[in-house]
Amino acid sequence: MTQWTAEQYTKAQLAGLEALVGLTNKAVEGFERVMELNLQTMKTTLAHTREGVMKALSVQNPQQLIELQIELFQPAADNVLEYRRQLQDILAATRAEFEKVVEVQYTTSKGQLQGLIDSAVSNAPSGSTAPLAAWQEAVKATTTLYESMQSTAKQVVEVAENSFNTAAAAASKSARHRAAQVSPAAAK
Repeated sequence: MTQWTAEQYTKAQLAGLEALVGLTNKAVEGFERVMELNLQTMKTTLAHTREGVMKALSVQNPQQLIELQIELFQPAADNVLEYRRQLQDILAATRAEFEKVVEVQYTTSKGQLQGLIDSAVSNAPSGSTAPLAAWQEAVKATTTLYESMQSTAKQVVEVAENSFNTAAAAASKSARHRAAQVSPAAAK
């Protein structure tokens, strides 16, 4: 059987280290983007809250207060949905970067393992082909299972995202519809 040299071990270790550093950088970049989004959201929320309080202090009667609440509700709901969309975009981009690195590492490792198995099979003494063939089949089955699970996980994430987007759109539409219904009633 062919043995790895010290240089091959070093290359494998460096590749793993580079992948880890790359993933860490992507995680930090994603974290920075989330923090920037949160800071911007806080600033915007504070400005809207200040504006809403100033308007609330100027109302003359309860009817105006109800109308003000209706007026302020829809933009607040829209801001929440926009925040959620931006956060989801950041998380999806970060996840995609992680998936790229993992896919490259998986493909490289799979190739190295197949090379090791092929080398073991070609250099195996006579009579040991049956255990090596069983080993090859086990590796193939494991690879197939992993790829199937990965595909299923991607589909689950897509379905969950689509369901959440549909629910968020329905909630926003419902809130707009309700505000439109309440506004004429409040004017009476």
